[in-house]
Amino acid sequence: MPRAFVIVLDSAGIGATPDAVRYGDAGADTIGHIAQACATGMADRAGLRCGPLYLPNLARMGLGEACCLATGRVPPGLALHGACQGRYAAAAEIASGKDTPSGHWEMAGTPPLADWHYFPDTEPAFPPALIASLCARADLPGILGNCHASGTEIIARLGEEHRRSGKPICYTSADSVFQIAAHEDSFGLPRLYQTCSIAREMLDPLHVGRVIARPFTGEDAASFVRTSRRRDYTMPPPTGTILERAEAAGRPVVSIGKIADIFAHRATGRVIKTVDDADAIQATAGVMETLADGGLAFANLNDFDTLYGHRRDVAGYAAALERFDARLPDLAGRLRSGDLVIVTADHGNDPTWHGTDHTREHVPVIAFGPGLPRGSAGLRPSFAVIAATLAAHLGLGTEPETLWN
Repeated sequence: MPRAFVIVLDSAGIGATPDAVRYGDAGADTIGHIAQACATGMADRAGLRCGPLYLPNLARMGLGEACCLATGRVPPGLALHGACQGRYAAAAEIASGKDTPSGHWEMAGTPPLADWHYFPDTEPAFPPALIASLCARADLPGILGNCHASGTEIIARLGEEHRRSGKPICYTSADSVFQIAAHEDSFGLPRLYQTCSIAREMLDPLHVGRVIARPFTGEDAASFVRTSRRRDYTMPPPTGTILERAEAAGRPVVSIGKIADIFAHRATGRVIKTVDDADAIQATAGVMETLADGGLAFANLNDFDTLYGHRRDVAGYAAALERFDARLPDLAGRLRSGDLVIVTADHGNDPTWHGTDHTREHVPVIAFGPGLPRGSAGLRPSFAVIAATLAAHLGLGTEPETLWN
């Protein structure tokens, strides 16, 4: 019985969607702009990387051609030489927004069609009654921040005051999100997680997509650093995800990285938490060796987004792409006859773009496995083609719109 593996390169978009103008993202192109920066030497960094973007394995699978479907051009260094070794497509998103939950839920076959609630880019950003209630229920002396901000910037700016006052740092972004940063030692992880759980319950009626716990350590602004013990508290996805379909059919499901959090632990099976992308790739490789027939594994590689996209680190993003590409032959070598791998993304986060927020973009859909069809699957109107392909491949239903037709 065939198996399937989905690997999400979090934020690796391939060009603005037709509706990107609504989000201020017309012209955004995460992979394309990174490749252009590399080609012109703007992404060189001593001890990290230099020269053109080098993704030979993804290029052979059709990544450059997928970019061309979205933008009309192949990014520098991603031209296909010889026969394509994978099946490639570019997919747009029908769900509103450009955040992680909507992208993942849509690729799982259940795009959220209701609008999210967004907090205004004002100070304060949050309704006073909401904050008063949160402070009362979580026994907080108050909060800091209460604005739109970059997570690393606001921790550096307010972290020392947070440690003195005991007030957590609360902030948001262009996404439907309520983020709470607190020091692991002086505030405590259990208290941070409990505060986030309370906030999640309070924000459900507003239809806020995520509450994110952002723990950090360090002694002062110069040494503060966010840790891997982040947690996402997400609204439950719509019913009928490919994960639920697999679970209902008695198939083994494995969730790697933050997948379980994204799906609110609904039908997420065995959960493997990871500390970084290298850990997530290694965990995926291990699951390829052990996953039973008919199983589905879903992995998220979050460093692309958190460490490089939001921080507008072009060289770091390029190096991370190159590290993943170098691991692809090892992953492919672990596949059994009948296995399917889909490499995709959930949104964009163009590190050359203005601001520090996600960008509304097409995503690549790169499918490969022993004996599977190759070549173009065209431009697709929804990420849900991924769920349809998984369902057809795993025998979980007859789907008319897959990557094979």
